[in-house]
Amino acid sequence: MFKSLLSLAAASAFACSAAHAETVRIAYIDPLTGPAASITDNSLRSLQMAVNAANENNWANGRKLEIIPLDGKGSPQESLLQFKSATDKGIRIIIQNLGSNVGLALQEAVNRYNERNPGKEVLYLDPSNLTPEMTNEKCSFWYFRFDSHVLLKTQALVSHLIRDGSVKKVYLINQNYATGQQVSAGVKAELKRRNSNIEVVGDDLHPMLQVKDFSPYVAKIKASGADAVITANWSLDFTLLAKAAKDASLKAPFYTFNAGSQGIPAAMGAAGIEDVRLITWWNPNEDQATLEKIVLPFRQQHGDDFNAVPSYSTIQFLANAIKVSDSTNPVKIAQALEGMHLKALNGEVEMRRADHQLAQPMYVTKWTRVDGKEVRYDSEKSGFGWKTVQKIAMQDVPIDTTCKMKRPV
Repeated sequence: MFKSLLSLAAASAFACSAAHAETVRIAYIDPLTGPAASITDNSLRSLQMAVNAANENNWANGRKLEIIPLDGKGSPQESLLQFKSATDKGIRIIIQNLGSNVGLALQEAVNRYNERNPGKEVLYLDPSNLTPEMTNEKCSFWYFRFDSHVLLKTQALVSHLIRDGSVKKVYLINQNYATGQQVSAGVKAELKRRNSNIEVVGDDLHPMLQVKDFSPYVAKIKASGADAVITANWSLDFTLLAKAAKDASLKAPFYTFNAGSQGIPAAMGAAGIEDVRLITWWNPNEDQATLEKIVLPFRQQHGDDFNAVPSYSTIQFLANAIKVSDSTNPVKIAQALEGMHLKALNGEVEMRRADHQLAQPMYVTKWTRVDGKEVRYDSEKSGFGWKTVQKIAMQDVPIDTTCKMKRPV
């Protein structure tokens, strides 16, 4: 009898262990080839670092996480084919974060798939698409965003400018696509909403990645008398603009949303560009422990900067939701994610139940030479890094939403 009880207990323990030893596969759908592949490489490595930490430290209560990279080629059509490939393989969690046009297509595809396949639902976790409608009018129970959308960033920027008090005239210059248009409209709307005395003295939308000479735009900025420039430009559209401003001795600082993205810090350092501010969700120079534990080892291993905090947060939340729900079922994971509070790399954050938009702190930082004190870590080995000008606490970043969430019965 005693031996039978022991055998039964052992069998039960083995069954429990086997149940928790399952591997949760996550399809990562982003461009693995083409011009954006280098950015994807950084995101993928950041996700993998977080997955390794989750597996080594048992974040998911015995379950293992595994990233399955799939090449969406930056195309909605190709990404939808990869989504079908993932669901055909039984993968029920996807991550995509490079291109809101792709994100919107995937969000719709996930909603349709889940309607047609009850019991086989899929979750879409998004580390960094910025278009506001994904957590507003297009919000979905199956979609969670771990970055702050572009209107939240414009609100944080305008709040900072009003608090600072030194800026009286701003010039807006942005790429003529969704994010650039949203920044332009968002800044103007927020200034009006706050009844601010800051005047918009210029508002240019230019073709994306087609302008080779920004000197005519810089001439307009100088002529306007602007004492600050606001831009969401990225890649060459930012570095060429900043170089033209330096060549023309433009004194107005640049307030940016993407100056920390891959390739730009190295280009700014090489060109000696200085008066740049960045609206972001983290500053590695603020956190010595994270700098030593994650940032420096990442650079040593990959020769690249770790700057994908939302990717890391995505894995933290997913693993914790699996642990809390004690399930790998997407419905139960989603229910566990709603309203979840965690201490992420950038402090206390919350996944809002109302719209599945992450609430998190925001930082205004300044591009500054490394001084060994406030700026210990340089970006992309440029000799420059980011100095915190203002940290805006999570609770001081208000989030308005038009989301009307429909949840499974």
